[in-house]
Amino acid sequence: MTGFRIFILFFAAQTCICLASTAQKQFKALIVTTTNGWHHESLHSGVIAIKELAARNFFDAVLFEDPNGFTDKFLEQFQVVIFLNTTGDIFNPEQQKAMEKFIQSGKGFVGIHSASDTEYEWEWYTKLVGRMFHIHPTIQTAKLQVLDSSFPGLQGFENGKLWTEEWYEFSEAKISGLQTVLAVDETTYNPKVQWGPKKGEGMGKVHPVSWYHNYDGGRSFYTALGHLPTNFSNEAFLNHLYAGIRWAATGKK
Repeated sequence: MTGFRIFILFFAAQTCICLASTAQKQFKALIVTTTNGWHHESLHSGVIAIKELAARNFFDAVLFEDPNGFTDKFLEQFQVVIFLNTTGDIFNPEQQKAMEKFIQSGKGFVGIHSASDTEYEWEWYTKLVGRMFHIHPTIQTAKLQVLDSSFPGLQGFENGKLWTEEWYEFSEAKISGLQTVLAVDETTYNPKVQWGPKKGEGMGKVHPVSWYHNYDGGRSFYTALGHLPTNFSNEAFLNHLYAGIRWAATGKK
């Protein structure tokens, strides 16, 4: 083989590699980890896991780092915003308005675990999430229940699967139309808890863990799983999480 032919083959191979590396990804996700309350140990593991999900499933995942950078212009590049174990009040009024406009433009939101322990006074956000955190008992092992097998990513959560979690008890639904996909069987753990005057007795026959809904022109998916760092190396949870991210970003199940 002549030197010229070798050069042509090498150039073609490099061109293919370059084109593959610059090919447009499926979508782009922004990971928000801001906390103004409890800081979960699993945050670091969660960021790594979502970035690995992005690499595996050919989408981009960017960690939000500039506290003042949450603007309309910045958000234009993203199709979904992921609140990963956020807590407390994290956005000022201008940032809240940017988030509202983002969803109203037809884009998506994913809330993980304590995303429901965030921005209680922002009514629009509480409806976006769907239910807000109330209280939780000590971490326990319990059995999961699949309530909507038509939603993807639940193959690792067959009915009766044991899962160890900080089982959140939630408020009443903040909006109608929530589609619950996963629940926990309260008969398989002790939901009773008391924090001073604040009590938890469980949520009854259907204790929701994960749900989704269309909201204000966009899409919202929430999962209460994700308290423990080890959750983010569990393949069943990662499949569940990716299915929610993909649906929120694209509307595709």
